[in-house]
Amino acid sequence: MSRSVLLLRAVNVSGRNLVPMARLREVLASETDLLGISTYIASGNIVCDEPADAVASCARVREVISAEFGVDTPVIARSHSELVAALDAQPFDDGVEKMVHAMFLEGDPSPDAVTALEERLVDGEELALIGSDLWIRYSERGVQATKLTKAALDKALGVAGTARNLRTVRKLAELTAAS
Repeated sequence: MSRSVLLLRAVNVSGRNLVPMARLREVLASETDLLGISTYIASGNIVCDEPADAVASCARVREVISAEFGVDTPVIARSHSELVAALDAQPFDDGVEKMVHAMFLEGDPSPDAVTALEERLVDGEELALIGSDLWIRYSERGVQATKLTKAALDKALGVAGTARNLRTVRKLAELTAAS
């Protein structure tokens, strides 16, 4: 059985967009056709058996979260094989795990997204668009020092996305591996 992760954007951040993971698992089990549901950390990583229609499952999960928790959040699916491919393509091998992030996009970004984002990079930052994943290596000052804000990313990319640090992406690939 193939496994996937459904990634929620910006939940449980600084006391906002609260989606308790235990309750989320319960609601998804009763209100969706997802199977083998578990979650990983509070940032909104739903590990499940690969849905037959990932787009429809993401839309349904978004509806359920909105109805149950009053939070409207994009839900982005990645299969185990997509996570492994993303890790294999990760361009910043020399980066510190917590400073390297993959932003998983809901679809194809705007054609000039990279150019627009490169103009916002601070010293020590790099980015690379690989398929529908935007890899960002933040400077040693971290995410707090970046000009790649949510608003700037959304405007340049033209599609929703959600980021996870390299350590989390590796763990999600491990969790979605067939057991």
